[in-house]
Amino acid sequence: MESQNFSGRFRRTLNNEWLSAALFIAGVALVYFFIQGFLIRTYLVEGQSMETTLQNGDRLIIDKVPRTLARLTGHAYIPHRGDIIIFNQSGLVIGSGGERQLIKRVVGLPGERVVVKNGSLIIYSQAQPGGYEPDKTGLYHIDALSTAGNVDVTLAAGEIFVCGDNRANSEDSRYFGPVNADKVVGKLSLRFLPPGKAQKF
Repeated sequence: MESQNFSGRFRRTLNNEWLSAALFIAGVALVYFFIQGFLIRTYLVEGQSMETTLQNGDRLIIDKVPRTLARLTGHAYIPHRGDIIIFNQSGLVIGSGGERQLIKRVVGLPGERVVVKNGSLIIYSQAQPGGYEPDKTGLYHIDALSTAGNVDVTLAAGEIFVCGDNRANSEDSRYFGPVNADKVVGKLSLRFLPPGKAQKF
């Protein structure tokens, strides 16, 4: 009789341990998916479009908090000029059909006129009606000496204009047009790999 009681207690203890382990694993999974979905996520750079700022194979952490807060409050998330962002884009020349995630720099904001001509990228806005070149203001640094293309577009509300820092080798808004802010996943926060090139943005 005592042996049966011990066996029953052992089975109940074992079952409780399995249940605790299962609940712990489920909790960890929920926290992971919450973080990936709403707070931060990792991203692997593929390609050369952001050289020399970012290199092929760099591992990044993307900050999704501003976008999440904007959605919770019912507003569009508009990144700042100079931010490096991840966004979903369809209709690309490179790769197969469907959407792909790209990484580019924000150069034009809603309501602005963006002109690419004769190797220059010029922004016209209410604050700068005569136009200015954001690449030369010191807000960010790129090695590109010129920006190829022939573009003249005025951005609607909720639209941004993005370019790769490697202007000679980047499929960006010069080719697929403005990006709707709803397509933005988040902005670059940190490069953590390779270890010797860790950098906060």
